[in-house]
Amino acid sequence: MTTATETEPQAGLALSQDTLQTLYRLGAAALICVILSLLSSSFPTLSNTLTILRQTALLFLLASGLTLVILTAGIDLSVGATLGLAACIAGTVIKTTGSPWLGAFAGLGTGAMCGFCNGLLVSKLRLPPFIATYGMLWVLHGITYYYMGGDTIHGFPQSFRQIGSGYLWGIPIPVYFMIAFLLVGTFFAQRTVWGQQIYALGANPVAAALSGVPIHRRLILVYSVSGAMAGVASLIFLARLNSAEGDIGETLTLPAIAAVLIGGTSLFGGIGTVFGTLIGALILTLVLNGMNILGVNASWQPLVTGVIVVLAVWLDILSRRRKD
Repeated sequence: MTTATETEPQAGLALSQDTLQTLYRLGAAALICVILSLLSSSFPTLSNTLTILRQTALLFLLASGLTLVILTAGIDLSVGATLGLAACIAGTVIKTTGSPWLGAFAGLGTGAMCGFCNGLLVSKLRLPPFIATYGMLWVLHGITYYYMGGDTIHGFPQSFRQIGSGYLWGIPIPVYFMIAFLLVGTFFAQRTVWGQQIYALGANPVAAALSGVPIHRRLILVYSVSGAMAGVASLIFLARLNSAEGDIGETLTLPAIAAVLIGGTSLFGGIGTVFGTLIGALILTLVLNGMNILGVNASWQPLVTGVIVVLAVWLDILSRRRKD
């Protein structure tokens, strides 16, 4: 087992590298803002800034739990489908009971249960994360379409809609959720034993197992958290749209993965931060928002997102090669 004194110099070096990479990404976000401001006078307006913050908050909430999964060198391709099922069930409960609280618990519980099932498939059945979560994606889509039966749920209480479309002191309410989960996620990942075990599991699973890290429990934990955060995002998304149907959330999986990778979390595990994911979500939102303002055809947005994902993975590979 590695002693604390042996790991302290390495931790300090990793921290300085992480800080440098964070500054690079913040600089990239600032550069994008400058360029878009020069290209369009509609970009630097207050209303557009608030729109960017709201969209970034939703994307971050969905991607924050996924960050923990990718830190273990895993992947969760079902986050969008989990969000969709959670939103539909939460919407049904709210319309049936009239209670946003019961709907919120139903959405969170649905998301956490979907993530828990992913964790079991990966840890107990030892399925590759890609296969397990890709299969779960289709299972959840099938359940959601069958459950909804082609219907649309709409018209939720104004008190519930506020969490997605309301403001507090002039700031969109989803931004407060983003800040809260950023603080909680950062503390969990970097200041708790469980968080350090997740990093160790992603960096070297064999060494982590030999050091006494409960591999199966930690895998179940990160996938459950990913599902639960998809449940949180589903409530924000549902409140913002004021409706739910079978295909809700289908287009959100790739942007969530892109936000994590742009933020510096390595697909190979062990490297990354929740704060980096926030920056990644901001950069991706700025790019897509800029395309909308400049009148770029919406059909190009998936292409641009895909290119950004490929570039992020390529840069990660180059970075690892330099370290080796």
